[in-house]
Parts: sequence; structure tokens; C-alpha cells
Amino acid sequence: MLDRRTMLAAGMAAAGAMAAPAIAARKAAVNPAFPKDFLWGVATAPHQIEGNNIASDLWFLENQQPTIFAEPSRDACNSFALWETDLDIVKNLGLTCYRFGIEWARIEPEKGLFSQAMLDHYKALIEGCRARGLAPVVTMSHFTAPRWFSAQGGWTNPESAELFARYCDRAMRALGAGIHSVITFNEPNILLLLKPMLPPQVWDIQKLTLETAAKRLGVPKFVSANVAGVEDLPALQKGMLAAHKAGKAAIKAVRADLPVGFSLAMMDDQAVGKNSIRDAMRQELYGAWLEVAKTDDFLGVQNYERALWTDKDRLPAPKGSVVNWGGTEVWAPSLAGAVRYAHQATGVPILVSEHGVGTTDDSVRQAFIPAALADLKRAIDDGVPVLGYCHWSLLDNFEWIFGYKPKFGLHSVDPATFVRTAKPSAAVYGAIARRNAL
Repeated sequence: MLDRRTMLAAGMAAAGAMAAPAIAARKAAVNPAFPKDFLWGVATAPHQIEGNNIASDLWFLENQQPTIFAEPSRDACNSFALWETDLDIVKNLGLTCYRFGIEWARIEPEKGLFSQAMLDHYKALIEGCRARGLAPVVTMSHFTAPRWFSAQGGWTNPESAELFARYCDRAMRALGAGIHSVITFNEPNILLLLKPMLPPQVWDIQKLTLETAAKRLGVPKFVSANVAGVEDLPALQKGMLAAHKAGKAAIKAVRADLPVGFSLAMMDDQAVGKNSIRDAMRQELYGAWLEVAKTDDFLGVQNYERALWTDKDRLPAPKGSVVNWGGTEVWAPSLAGAVRYAHQATGVPILVSEHGVGTTDDSVRQAFIPAALADLKRAIDDGVPVLGYCHWSLLDNFEWIFGYKPKFGLHSVDPATFVRTAKPSAAVYGAIARRNAL
């Protein structure tokens, strides 16, 4: 995400209102019980919660002028120090899974220099999950990379797949025994989603941010996974597709039985009227990745909204809709719609690796979670294999270019003391997880 959850709304064509404005429509009763081994989790990302990720590419971009970032990440939620507190919260919610990332920039802060101390840190985190009965779902690359990596062109560099595979090999040798499953890349298609929807000036600011970083380092090109120029997108996609395959092979070489996949940013794409461009947009936004996913163990689906596609463009939120902080429609059935399509297109099991809503009105979240899960359960009852659900996010955290303004957490975080305070939505979600039923 630049911020995938809100900026997808930017640049949409002004069109007439349509569709029912509601969090969820009335539907037939659903069997409330989820499958026996269903994973109930929350998702986080290391750069967004750990703090002081000083060797990473985004830290470098945040702490310069000009920059696309509204503010730097600084201490974030201080989760690098408070990871045990966070795991206790997850356990006490009644959850069974914790999705988190390991930070490549900490593990390999300089090219070829691997930190045993950082590997030990993440090993302790994995063991902490196991001790609390939590399945550790580990993300290898959640947008950030080491500064040195992005300073050599990032994923557009022909060496990128080999370097990622080397990192995956080192990490798996140290950590692999305790991991439940691996997500290689978080939303590698995010800039494809943003390409047709962001205004040109946003791309211009991104380009200026990258050019400034390259000049500071005296290198020809600086590119990151979620801050890149439009002209970089083809090479970026090619590099990450190759790196996923190479990383997966490296992981499987260490532990062949470990389930490996990646996560995609997926809208619930709906066709409106005659000659809708929906199918063409699906191919553009997800097609290459869905093809690769067919040979993976699972696919992570990350859904925050639906998209209504006419014969020309995407419609804005219907008049009277419940909206998130950025003005994008809150539409609970979109999760099931995205999950159904993801499985139909790939044939592999689905993990809901992220799903949530950015709002300061927690009553919206309290209604949104059970409504979305009811539709997800209908999909499961219809035969879609869904492994689990990870809510985004455990904590209000650093939301990339928008800084700390968007609120997605089940818990708020005091920026001075780092005290976590549960919102009512945490109890709503925890109660469902404990029952394993709606």
C-alpha cells in the first residue's frame, strides 16, 4: 500500500449513485459454526509496529525532504520491545493465530552481513507464539527492504530474486522449525491497483521522493515495493514474480512441508451494466499473480472494499454509504466476494490474511466484523476452502504515507507510553473466535 485501503478511492470518476448503501444486506440464516481447525488471527507488519527500522528503505524515504510520507514512523508502537505484550493481547482475545513479519533490513542490514541477534529476536517471537498456542504466520517481505537493496534498484534489479532467496534461506535455517506457514510477499500487486486510480500528482511526488533518495546516496536508481514510478511497474512486477518463485524454492529446500504462498490486495470486483470492464481489470490487477498462485499451497486474500466497474471506469461510493476515514465505501459482503473469486481463479485454499476498516468510529468496526464473517461463512458452506481469518490490525499503527492518522486497530496505542487499550470491537471479534462461531 501507498495506503491501499484509502487511496484506491482517489481519482475515481464522478458518477451517479447506485446499489444499496448498507454495511451488509439481509440474507438467509447462516450456519454459525466455523470449521474445527479454522485459524482466528490478527495481522501486523514489522515496519508499521516495531519502530526504529533504521536500515530499511522506507525509513530512509520517510526521513528526508521532499517525501511522499506525511510523517516518519519513529518508534511506531514500540513492538520490537513490546512483542510479548502484543502476544499476550492476542492470546487473551481468544485467538489462535498471529500473522507478523520479519524485517529483512534488520536481519541483513548491509549486503551480505547477517545479524544473528536479529534472527534470535524473531526466533523468540515465534517461540512466544507457540508457547501461547498461536500459529505463527510469517511474512518475509511486507513492502520494506534493506536500504542497500532498494539503492541498487530494488525489485527492478536482475539480482533481486537471488538476493531474496538467500535471505529466505538464512531465515528459514534459523526460524523455519517453528513457523506455521509463510507469506513471501505482502500485496505485490498494490501499485497495479493504484495505477489507474491515483492522480498524476501523487505519482509525481513519489518520483521526486525516489530521485531525492538516489541523489542522497549517489546511486542511479532507488525503488521500493510500494513507492515506485509508473515507468518502473513492469520491471517491478517481473522482479517480484521471480523473487516469489525463488524464495519459495529456498524455503521448501529447508523445510519441504512448510505451506508457502503470498497475499494479494483484492477488491470485490463487480460488473455494472453492459460491456463492463470488470474482467479486463481483474486480469490487469491480479492475473499474473493468480496464475502463479495455482502452484502454491495457499493464497492470502486482503480485502477492504468492492469496486463497481462500468464499461468505462470505476464508480464512486453509492450515495448514503457507510464510509471509512478516506471516504471509501464500507461494504461487508466484499470479503466473501473477493475470496470466492480468488479460489475460483486458482483452485487453492484461501487464507484471509488481512481484512478491516479504517475508522475512528469503532461502532462501524463492531458491525462490520460479524457481517463480513457471516458472508465468509456462506462461502465456506458453499465449498470454498478458507483456512482462517486475520483481522487488520491488532493495533492502531503507522499507515505508510498517511502516518498515524488512519485507525485500523482493535486496540489504540498511546504514542508517549505505548499503552495498548482495547476498543469494543476487540471484544466482539474475540467472542466470535472463542466460540469458533458467529
